[in-house]
Formats: sequence, structure tokens, C-alpha cells
Amino acid sequence: MPAYHSTFLIDPQNDRMVGNFVILPLNTKYRGPAFPANSDYDIIDECLDLFRANSFFKNFEIKSPADRVLIYGILFVNEVLAHLRPYTSYNEAVKVATNVALDSFTIPGTPGFPLNTVYSVPVQDHNAMELLRTYIQQFRQELAMRLLERLYRDSRDQPSKFWLAFTKRRFMNKAL
Repeated sequence: MPAYHSTFLIDPQNDRMVGNFVILPLNTKYRGPAFPANSDYDIIDECLDLFRANSFFKNFEIKSPADRVLIYGILFVNEVLAHLRPYTSYNEAVKVATNVALDSFTIPGTPGFPLNTVYSVPVQDHNAMELLRTYIQQFRQELAMRLLERLYRDSRDQPSKFWLAFTKRRFMNKAL
């Protein structure tokens, strides 16, 4: 059974790209370079919808630039879940997720990023790298908050055990 891929269609003529990482629109309240999405469903919703199904796959064939954003999102969700415990309250989880989202992070194309073979980002262009850094930061913040909304949908006292069960799974055997 193949992994689930992104449904977002990319137009290289109109969509902003940094290397082969596409800057997709987001429905977000955080400042950043992402344009507002035209619909209620954006790449962050897709990352959350496909996270649990794709967590079982060790191989992932990239079919579009949106798949690279999906990969990054799934790896980030895994990172946030790894910092949460079954007894973590919602308020504490907000602090943890915010810290994980804003902590220093490597971006595709820089040394130390685990999937540099998948991403080709122009390192010599400082403006493009700064655009990518601010987009990924905006993406991480929004993804962390929407993840918490799903984790604490039933109770504000403890996260869903059905999400936390995926903390030991490694998508593509990688971690951010």
C-alpha cells in the first residue's frame, strides 16, 4: 500500500518556491510570508489528517513540491508529540508546543538537517533562505497550535491517547 501524498496542486509559474520547497498559503493568525489560503483546508490540515496514516511508512516517494512540505509537517508533528506526556495539561502543552515551534531549528539546505537529500535549497541566496526560515517558523507555530486543538478535543486535562500512541513511530526513520 503506498503512502498518502499531498492533494495540493502546485503551479511553478505562480507559486513561490525556495529551491524545491513551495511556500503554500496558510490559514494562520501568526505573522509570516504565507498568503491566506483560499479555502478552509490548507497544508496544515492535510499534515494533521495524514500524520497517523503516513507514520507507518519508512519510504515516501515525492510526487510534487507540496509533498516536501507534507514531509516536514509530519516530522514536526512527531517532534511535538515526543515532548508531550500522557499527563500533560492543555496549558502546559501550549507552553511546550510553543517552545518546540520557536526553538532554533535547522532548515532544508543547511548542515544538520536530516533530509538534505530530499530538499534542494539555494544556500547562497540570503533573501531566499530568510523567506524559507520565516515561512517554516510560521508553519511550525500554526501546526503546533492546531495539533493541540486535536489532541485536547475531548479533555483539557490530558491529551488523546490515540495521538500519543504515535510518539514511538518514525516517519521515514527520521526526526527533526
